[in-house]
Amino acid sequence: MKQRFGVVVVAAGKGTRMGTTESKQYLLLQDKPVLVHTLEVFQAAPECESIVLVTGAQDRARCQAWVKQYGLTKVRDIRAGGKERQDSVYEGLKAIESYGLELVLIHDGVRPFVQQSHIRACCEAAHAHGAAVLAVPVKDTIKQVNEHGVITATPDRNSLWAIQTPQAFRLDVVMKAHHEARRCDRTGTDDAMLVEQMGVTVRVVEGDYSNVKLTTPEDLWFAEWWLARTSLL
Repeated sequence: MKQRFGVVVVAAGKGTRMGTTESKQYLLLQDKPVLVHTLEVFQAAPECESIVLVTGAQDRARCQAWVKQYGLTKVRDIRAGGKERQDSVYEGLKAIESYGLELVLIHDGVRPFVQQSHIRACCEAAHAHGAAVLAVPVKDTIKQVNEHGVITATPDRNSLWAIQTPQAFRLDVVMKAHHEARRCDRTGTDDAMLVEQMGVTVRVVEGDYSNVKLTTPEDLWFAEWWLARTSLL
């Protein structure tokens, strides 16, 4: 697959579940910021042409310094994020649009372990069908619970998938979805949801359970263990 793509890496959130004063994307993982680990994955992807990093306005200077320090030559722009994640993604998409690319990936800045093979598979599905997301089958039984703490339903686990990033789209499709959402003052829990709301089919590409989003201290412990393990392979 030779289809080249751009990627929006979203790292503008603060996050509170990590329990640290520093934002989780800037915490050190083996003496390197988590965000840098993530950017290096796409720097190494042959099909990745351009990376747009979206971060907090107050963090742009240090991100620019890291881009230079770590040789992240594919990072072409660092933009300040908006009030919500959806607004931040939109800022990144506008930058990608100016580069004339037809395919875009949207990825969490705190998912540093996505595999190259899964990135390519997600891109191929989006190129063919318009939209695709990485996901893994849910392992546990899921219960729907009401506000009183009472179970109201048990969905069929075989139909449930945990959605990850990257999410890949033909650029015209996802830009239209964001424009429609802004026009209607509509929000979605992820970019795929905005595309779904237009009636566009989103394909699921099976990923890997190691592609975790580093959100809690336990996730960071896993990340340290995973990096140590993979460095020995």
